[in-house]
Amino acid sequence: MNIDELTLGQIKEIQALACGQSRITQSHPFVGKKVIIRTQNAGVHFGTLVEKEGREVVLSDARRLWLWKTANKGISLSEVANAGLLSSASKTCSPVPLLWLEAIEIIPCSAEASKNIEGQDEYRA
Repeated sequence: MNIDELTLGQIKEIQALACGQSRITQSHPFVGKKVIIRTQNAGVHFGTLVEKEGREVVLSDARRLWLWKTANKGISLSEVANAGLLSSASKTCSPVPLLWLEAIEIIPCSAEASKNIEGQDEYRA
């Protein structure tokens, strides 16, 4: 076991065991799926939901959607999750391996939108 690779959930499990508490967790139905996360203060992110507890989420291969326009001329993040991004009008950052966020909205992405967002060029100023 490499302590540097422990997930938030694993750390909480160890903490509960050390305190003599039993901890039963249920997996969120979106865990393992490609999602868009909207946060209160950290913007909008796309990635694979690794874990969720309360408002805390961990994404893998996370990309910040710094500026987004929907591929189908929709107006919401729900439309981005369904159709993807309009490349010519969107700015997407390079992916990071893991990202911890406080989510206020989690939207599962369609296969079409996931492929579209993953295929976006990394925006450079």
